[in-house]
Amino acid sequence: MKKARLTVRLTAAMLTLSLLTVPAIAADPPASAVRVSSYKGNTLAVGERSGLMIGPSGTEYTVTSSNPDTVLVEQITGFWVAVAKAEGTANITAANRAGESGTLTLTVGSGTPAAPTAPASGDSASPTEEPDVRQELVRLINQTRKANGVAELPVSEALMTAAQTLSDQRYTWHHTKEECEAVIASGYPYGFGINLTVFTGVATEDAAQHAHDNWLNSPGHFETMIKPDCDSIGVGVTESGGVTYCFMIVGRPNTHNPYEP
Repeated sequence: MKKARLTVRLTAAMLTLSLLTVPAIAADPPASAVRVSSYKGNTLAVGERSGLMIGPSGTEYTVTSSNPDTVLVEQITGFWVAVAKAEGTANITAANRAGESGTLTLTVGSGTPAAPTAPASGDSASPTEEPDVRQELVRLINQTRKANGVAELPVSEALMTAAQTLSDQRYTWHHTKEECEAVIASGYPYGFGINLTVFTGVATEDAAQHAHDNWLNSPGHFETMIKPDCDSIGVGVTESGGVTYCFMIVGRPNTHNPYEP
């Protein structure tokens, strides 16, 4: 009897030991309540500036850099901008008044920013160099999406490039083949939705509101703006001879680009 009891006790001890050696499975960290992205991507060249997109929109944020000597953050006419000062890495943190925050890591390389590509037809068109107009246009679109119950979209560097390429062409109507090819060339591999508007006036912050209002008041353009099956957004704004050309592209990963090889 004593031997049997001893065997039971030893077995129990071995089971306990086995349970202690099973590794714990870590839970996924909760999603950040604040989203931070850079519309020129996570890698900048020394001297380059990139607008910061922070969401949800309609909230006041305090933005700080872990290393201002590498990446300085500035607020310009209500928009936050990252300025690449020296090679290295910095964490950009945006926090709201409720104490919620989100962080973006930016890496600064030694290269120099690429010069803007001239439009095919040559003369006086010029892309918007400051981030304000494009930033504001994305903010307004995301604000409209949120108000209509669909998710706000992060900025895609690829779609920003494609949209700017198209606006630089000063198209006044849609050119399907060229639009599809611009998206493919930018590196975005799926289908997309696209809006275009053209109006007189210089590309200032008011131009973003003007473009947004034009799309808001057009049923087809409005539907594209609030499509729920999108994963990212890009916009392009070009002013030429007192006329402003604006493109919006929303990525739709469940659709196909008909010109994709």
